[in-house]
Amino acid sequence: MAFTQRHLLGIAPLSVEEIELLLDTADGYVEVNRRSDKKLALLRGLTQINLFFESSTRTRTSFELAGKRLGADVVNMSVATSSIKKGETLIDTAMTLNAMHPDVLVVRHPDSGAVALLARHVRCAVINGGDGSHEHPTQALLDALTIRRRKGRIAGLVVAICGDVLHSRVARSNILLLTRLGARVRLVGPPTLVPGGFRALGVEIFHDLRSGLRGADIVMMLRLQRERMQGSFVPSLREYFALYGLTRRVLEEAAPEALIMHPGPMNRGVEIDGVVADDIHRSAILDQVEMGVAVRMACLDLLTRPLRGEA
Repeated sequence: MAFTQRHLLGIAPLSVEEIELLLDTADGYVEVNRRSDKKLALLRGLTQINLFFESSTRTRTSFELAGKRLGADVVNMSVATSSIKKGETLIDTAMTLNAMHPDVLVVRHPDSGAVALLARHVRCAVINGGDGSHEHPTQALLDALTIRRRKGRIAGLVVAICGDVLHSRVARSNILLLTRLGARVRLVGPPTLVPGGFRALGVEIFHDLRSGLRGADIVMMLRLQRERMQGSFVPSLREYFALYGLTRRVLEEAAPEALIMHPGPMNRGVEIDGVVADDIHRSAILDQVEMGVAVRMACLDLLTRPLRGEA
């Protein structure tokens, strides 16, 4: 099937078929990335600009690798030294970028909806690298690919997303994607970070970690996003770890072969014990990093096919 989206701004606009096309395409790129010669000429002549208004290690680096491995000319714009810091508006930035004729723009922004606003004013494809507390679609796609490759399926699995759901764009995108593919999603955390309104998205809510993990096939831990918090959401980091930190003992409540996931960066000793995070048999955290490059290659490939004269 053809990928009909002009941009990738979130999971919500994608059909199940488009999600599966992205995952299937990414699956092929996993093997490309494991070869000694990883360079393709698929995007030769096309320009990709990475515009990150927030700092990032995994997302920006993997988008840069993805573009370069597909043969694109990749430019990383430094917002810290750009005209944006001198008072230029987002719309003016869009007009400036249009004059440079990029083919793909990858954007991360601290404000929800800012990437969609930018997409309305540029003439190229836009990929959302995370906007505020709204969405992070490529993270959800790489999480789904990790689960599918390790478990062989997504439908019917019980996925427990634990921690700071309120401020997490990763959680929102994963809820939309995993429920659409047939998983049972649980949200686990204190009432201040997992409010009841999330039930409208078709999930179960637990405020006790042991109860929320009982029988879970996937345990996805989230960090406390203190940079987005205004006020006190947890009494202290020590108490939070005592109640909601993932340890070996707490993990015993999950299914025997449960996978441990984390989108990173991890705060060891806050939401997850280092021993659990480094468990070579159950941790899929490094798998997620590997799948990130493949998924972003798939996104760049599918969004630029019209430019390359492909359906």
